[in-house]
Amino acid sequence: MAKPPKRAYRSQLREKQAQQTRRQIVDAAASLFADNGYGATSIEAIAQGAGVSRKTVFDSVGGKVQLLRLAYNFAIVGDDEAIPLGARPEIAALRSEPDAARMLTGYAALVTTINQRIASVWRALEGAAASDPQARELYETLIEQRRSAMRTPVKHLAALGALRTGLSEREAADLLWLFNDPSMYDKLVRQRGWSTTRFQKWLTDSLHTNLLGE
Repeated sequence: MAKPPKRAYRSQLREKQAQQTRRQIVDAAASLFADNGYGATSIEAIAQGAGVSRKTVFDSVGGKVQLLRLAYNFAIVGDDEAIPLGARPEIAALRSEPDAARMLTGYAALVTTINQRIASVWRALEGAAASDPQARELYETLIEQRRSAMRTPVKHLAALGALRTGLSEREAADLLWLFNDPSMYDKLVRQRGWSTTRFQKWLTDSLHTNLLGE
C-alpha cells in the first residue's frame, strides 16, 4: 500500500546528486576562472576539473557565462541554496539594527566576508566582460543590481536620522556602492597585501566617516 514514497525517495536522491554534480562543476569553473582567467578556461578543462564529461557540464549548468553567473551567486551567499542574500538572517539583523554605527560595523564585516569569497570571481568577470558580449551583459546587470541594493540600507540609515549633514540618500547609496565594490577588496588585499582584518577596519572607518560623519 505504501509504494509511492519509494519513488519520491528516488526522486529526492536524484535531485541531491544533480545538485552535488552542479556544485562540483561550478566550483571547478570558479577555481579555473580565478587561476587562468575566463578566456583561457575551456569547458573541457572545467569538465576535467569536476570529474565529469563535457556534456554533463552543458546539461547541468550550461556554457561559460552561465557558469560564471552561478559561481558569482554561490560566492555571494556562501552556498548553493536557493535563498537570495536579501532573505538571509544576517541581512535581516542589519535591517533591524537600531544603532547606525553598529549597523555599518556589521555591514563592513559582512562585505569583507563576502568579498573574501567573491573577489576572484569578480576579477574573472571583469576580464570576461572586456571580450565576451554575454559576459559584458552579465557584468553590467550585476553592477546595476548592486547599485539598486544600496538603497535599502541607506533608507534605514535615513530613517534613523543618521546620515551625515548635507549628504543626500542618493549620494549615500553611491558611496556605499563604491565601498562594497569587490575590486576594492581585490586591490587592497590581493594586490597590496592587506590582511582581511585591516581591510575590515578600514572599511568600517570609511563608512562611518563618509556616511555618518563620525
